[in-house]
Amino acid sequence: MYCIVTYDQAEEQIAAMPVEGLLAYAQLLDVLQLTPWNGPSINSNNPDGAVRQWPFGGGIATYLILEDEQRVDIIDVLWLD
Repeated sequence: MYCIVTYDQAEEQIAAMPVEGLLAYAQLLDVLQLTPWNGPSINSNNPDGAVRQWPFGGGIATYLILEDEQRVDIIDVLWLD
């Protein structure tokens, strides 16, 4: 299981989300703890890259996988709705 670390910028964005966004984001965190590599790389030229994005509800999370540490760093969260 991967540990989740959230950057300050993402924390601010999460705090501004509506309730339905928070519920969807919480479900995303459960998934990222188990299968973070299932999200697509942000760079199509580097599909095995460790920086990935995952859509959730009406938003998208950008994160970095630190495999050696079994850690996922949430870099950015964008709420689109």
